[in-house]
Amino acid sequence: MSETEHLLQEKRALLAVMLPHVAFDGWNAVALNAAARDAGLDAGLVSRAFPGGALQALDFWVRETDQAMVAAFEAQHGAKLKIRERVALAIMLRLEIAAPQREAVRRALTLAAQPHLAPRFLSQLYRTVDAIWYAAGDTATDFNFYTKRLLLAGVYSATLLVWLDDKTPGFTATREFLMRRIDNVMQIQKARGKLESLGSRLPNPLRLFRRA
Repeated sequence: MSETEHLLQEKRALLAVMLPHVAFDGWNAVALNAAARDAGLDAGLVSRAFPGGALQALDFWVRETDQAMVAAFEAQHGAKLKIRERVALAIMLRLEIAAPQREAVRRALTLAAQPHLAPRFLSQLYRTVDAIWYAAGDTATDFNFYTKRLLLAGVYSATLLVWLDDKTPGFTATREFLMRRIDNVMQIQKARGKLESLGSRLPNPLRLFRRA
């Protein structure tokens, strides 16, 4: 096993122990140190795995969840679906993967309300919607590349807030909400000239996070 692969395994192991603590303590040094203590890890290993601390662990978790979503989408042969169904499937898969750690997601959103952390969370949001479009088979390289991600950022952010408090079996309420939002804005290919007016009606992701 290479050093890079070994470090990746250490990060995943530490994150797995950390997530239950995050639900109570948040994404901070308290949760990270508690995870290290539970796993019997020394401070050197923790600083090697996440030199940027708990926020770097959060970045890592978001990336890992995005990658797991793409893999799950491919396993379900989602590419055979219509575009709106592909996007909906990718979003729901990502939420289902994160479901066991829903409180950790809620804790992350409380940090997004802090102005100095806003750029970090916008970057995470961008990577997630980019991964969703990638899974859905998007190949746009022109103006559509950016407008699609802007539109989906609003859809995903709003859906995420519904999902956080959804108690329906199989997140039925979230799925229905998502499909309505997709029906409202996923007309990009046929209504490119209306993108400006559509974009003005999208919820601001950071404003939504502050409400969480």
